Amino acid sequence: MAERSTAAVDVADNSGDEPLTAKAGQSTADGVAQNPERDTDSDEAQGSGTAADPGKKASPPELHSGHKLARRYRLEECVTRLDGFSSWRAVDEKLRRAVGVHILPSDHARTRAVLAAARSAALLGDPRFVQVLDAVEEDDLVYVVHEWLPDATELTALLAAGPLEPHDAYQMVSQIASAMAAAHREGLAHLRLNPNAVLRTSTGQWRIRGLAVNAALRGISSDTPQRTDTEAIGALLYAALTQRWPYESDAYGLAGLPKDIGLIAPDQVRAGVHRGLSELAMRALVNDGATASRHESACTTPEELVKAIGEMPRIRPPEPAFTAPPEYQRTTYQQGTYGRPTPPGVTQPLQAPPPPLQSRTGKALKWAVSALLIAALGLGSWQLADALMDQGDKSDSNNTQTTDDGDKNSPSPTPAAAIKIENAQEYIAEGEAQHPKDVGKTYDGSTSTYWRTNTFLSGPELAPYKPGVGIVYDLGSAKELGTGTISLRYSGDHTTIALYAADSLSPGPVSSLTKIGSVTTTGDTATVKVTKKVKSQYVLVWMTAVPNSGPDSAAYALAGYKQAITEVKFTG
Repeated sequence: MAERSTAAVDVADNSGDEPLTAKAGQSTADGVAQNPERDTDSDEAQGSGTAADPGKKASPPELHSGHKLARRYRLEECVTRLDGFSSWRAVDEKLRRAVGVHILPSDHARTRAVLAAARSAALLGDPRFVQVLDAVEEDDLVYVVHEWLPDATELTALLAAGPLEPHDAYQMVSQIASAMAAAHREGLAHLRLNPNAVLRTSTGQWRIRGLAVNAALRGISSDTPQRTDTEAIGALLYAALTQRWPYESDAYGLAGLPKDIGLIAPDQVRAGVHRGLSELAMRALVNDGATASRHESACTTPEELVKAIGEMPRIRPPEPAFTAPPEYQRTTYQQGTYGRPTPPGVTQPLQAPPPPLQSRTGKALKWAVSALLIAALGLGSWQLADALMDQGDKSDSNNTQTTDDGDKNSPSPTPAAAIKIENAQEYIAEGEAQHPKDVGKTYDGSTSTYWRTNTFLSGPELAPYKPGVGIVYDLGSAKELGTGTISLRYSGDHTTIALYAADSLSPGPVSSLTKIGSVTTTGDTATVKVTKKVKSQYVLVWMTAVPNSGPDSAAYALAGYKQAITEVKFTG
């Protein structure tokens, strides 16, 4: 894989010299708001790691709030204006959602690099990165449209409140390292990976913004992008553990290390730092020969860092704090005061129960009640025995008739038999496949595994994007179905599923198949009762509507219209 990239990072250059910490860049908010990215770079701070500055400063285009790009993206708020380009919060009026937009004049020296970086990042399609949605050159402008995450918080803001807990820091470095390893496998690097570029969503998922694009906007490049990104991840972990920036200069709202002492381990900067994470940060921060305290090998690529994280003992989340329930308090009624408050410091004595009936009248009353009970029990026993004898005689005289009638009119019901699934294959009616390698997870006996659809922008009906999605199941031989039970991952309004009898694992169009049942559900289980009895070896589970649900970090699925099948069972 090529080691050349069009992006760079601002925590260190790649020449082996002392790392350069960025200076505060000059930016304005167009009179609207301060720059939420808190950009700490300037061209002068990039050193030898930067590309050549453009020979002529391009003038930023005359834009304002309310300006509309492509008759679709309405600019709302300028968040960055720097070195000839500007970044905006905008509204996609077609899909009615907030987006971010980077804008350059088409004659800017970095235009070609920005377009190339944006289009490459868009092809990655990894939900751990903030997605590039569009990259267009139009009317003397070049603009790159990306996701806007209103529920996400920058790592910079999180660290302003203090260092992260060990479990949070472990989750952050695990997810960021694995995401960057996946990006490098596709030939993409970030190289401007800093606390402003790392976001934590409301669901706890960590996401990275500006892959390749942020550095291309500033004309930054690197000859060793894997090492640069790995060191950047080490700096993020260092800052998360200590609330300090691992270089002498202050940056991103964090104080730097004391001067002239060099790079010291996080557990020497702050007491109580997790030892394993401290050593991991030092292994990633390869700088002038600095390594971990036990001198393990340094990590110079995200892949090596992911492997090192996998070798660590798993850091579990902290136990939830248990609050003891308040002590049981007797009510004033139970204390015998009948609503009168008890003076403070005075314990109300418990009332003794009244004595049993000891008078002559009381004794006579007890004997009378006992006699009545004995008489009632005797009478009831006699009547019960007489009724049982009469019933026994009738049963004997009609024994043969009862048996014959029961054989003719009361057959015992036969329980439905489960049908074993032998094989399965994703059915692609139109367009691209969903996740064909996961179809076996829908009949492996575990509801924790699943096959899922892609995420769609509109719904619940999949049309016109797709006529539907589904899986064809092989039952081994021709069988007559009675019911199909499909367990789903997402509930909501609504999921529509139909069953079709097919002639093979790769049948023709759905219109040529025989529909044998359908159901629409808002829950997480769809039970399809077969209304047309046919024998078939192959059954298509066909889904034409899916619910809207939020982001699913475990499945790496964005918010939108989607569904996943966890288990499929058929009965005869």
